Amino acid sequence: MTVDFFKNIINSGSQELKYKQIIEAVTQAVQDGSLAQGEILPSVNEMSKGCVLSRDTVYKAYSYLKKHGLIESVPNRGYFVSKPECKVFMLLDTFKAYKEVLYHSFRKSLSSDIPIDIRFHHYNVNVFENSVKESLGHYSKYVIMNFDNPKIEKIISRIPKEKLLLIDWNIHSRAGVSRIWQDFGQGVYDALAENISRVKKYNKFVLLYPEFTDHPKETIEYFRKFCADYEINSQILFSLQQFDIKAGELYLLVSDRTLAFFLEQCQEKGLTPGKNVGVISYNETPMKKYVSGGITVLSTDFQMMGQRAAEFVLGHNTEITDIKIPTKILLRNSL
Repeated sequence: MTVDFFKNIINSGSQELKYKQIIEAVTQAVQDGSLAQGEILPSVNEMSKGCVLSRDTVYKAYSYLKKHGLIESVPNRGYFVSKPECKVFMLLDTFKAYKEVLYHSFRKSLSSDIPIDIRFHHYNVNVFENSVKESLGHYSKYVIMNFDNPKIEKIISRIPKEKLLLIDWNIHSRAGVSRIWQDFGQGVYDALAENISRVKKYNKFVLLYPEFTDHPKETIEYFRKFCADYEINSQILFSLQQFDIKAGELYLLVSDRTLAFFLEQCQEKGLTPGKNVGVISYNETPMKKYVSGGITVLSTDFQMMGQRAAEFVLGHNTEITDIKIPTKILLRNSL
């Protein structure tokens, strides 16, 4: 790549620092194939003279690119585009217990010498955007757990399609992008329908969707549809302040924080899950099979999701991955 390329890219009138403009230009060129593996870059002196930049500016940019593995230097020969290595960027929402299952399954299914950098966005779009922006060009694969925000689609469009895998929530997907997902709507309906006899043991079915949850709202829609289709007396609560459990009722809880609140009320009111009150907790975790004699869960298989994500990273074909991980009810004493 010649100095003329950088002359056309570097904008003297821009507020962005010159060394960062060099970094972004090289990163983008590697991503789109303009710079191939082994291709030589202009020397520090050539760049400095041709683009009217200080040697320190060019050296700072090259040092950054070298540190992050995009280029390498050979004594007496110069700077070259590095050989690509398998390095994974994983961006999850939060590190809850079931995400730990997902991560460890993913880690275990990969070769131990493949590095994984993991970040968490906590449903903050600015954190999400900055995490993606800082990762661009530094990884061979991107495993992203996105969320419902209108800015997300544009942000992830900057990641090359062949390197991107969207997991968990089937949202903001575009043609040519791989995905491994769970169905928060019809999957919930079908799982409940398969266990209709147990649901109908109770005189009322209550969904608690508290104000602090980021759980997909399509679950609300399909809960309503399920209860209407099967003529089940139901209620949806949108505030933890309204949550007051009663004997003979069944509760679907989408947050583990509310499960703790439910068990606390059971203790206070002398109610026993599975005998005089029922509960289904969303998302399997290792401890739920042991809590209060066993908590019934409505969950996808996060271990399988991690394994399938690892297969994407290790895969050498060009086919698009599109896998729906089933949602099922794991029956325990609480239902």
